[in-house]
Amino acid sequence: MTHPIFQGVDPSWQPTLDPIQDSIIHTFESISSSDYIPAIDRILAPLHYPLEKVRVVIVGQDPYPNPDYADGFAFSVRKEVQPFPASLTNILKELESDLGTTLPDNGNLERWSAQGVMLINRTLTTTAGQSHAHQRSGWLEITAVLIGAVAARGSVGILWGGNAHQLADLFEPSLVIKSAHPSPLSAYRGFFGSRPFSRANSLLEERGITPIQW
Repeated sequence: MTHPIFQGVDPSWQPTLDPIQDSIIHTFESISSSDYIPAIDRILAPLHYPLEKVRVVIVGQDPYPNPDYADGFAFSVRKEVQPFPASLTNILKELESDLGTTLPDNGNLERWSAQGVMLINRTLTTTAGQSHAHQRSGWLEITAVLIGAVAARGSVGILWGGNAHQLADLFEPSLVIKSAHPSPLSAYRGFFGSRPFSRANSLLEERGITPIQW
């Protein structure tokens, strides 16, 4: 994995990446002539943590189109970003409602990834200022493989919105938590009140696995 896109990827992902390495490079090269985001070393940020430690997967659609927001983790932003994107604001509102958690002072969710929460978008890049610009570039097939690898190990799947729901069959049916997407357009159609965080922790605890400190 010598290509710059693999910078920072944990070695535990090597067996999963070997069959799709060429596809990843080809997909990146097909979009690299555009003003893509996030930065090359952040495209595979969800893989910077060990595969075997993933306990929960949260699936997003594609990066925030604002270059200042996109950091490689689904729904997350860099610590200095204010105000939060609307979807992230809704996620944190649901977190507070679900668990009574005191809201953090920043929107960086990498603290979840460090505990084994994979935050991955179906499409790993986009063009600055444009949503879904790279949806047909090849990322969907690649992320299905990556998500399938952790689903096969018994991870809980938190799937928000129709794009993420397409991957439900990769997970053990009893470990799937589905709802509407947290975007302002759909949050009131089933995301608010869905209690994904407490439900995920309950599923982990039922199997003797340490819950997430959301």
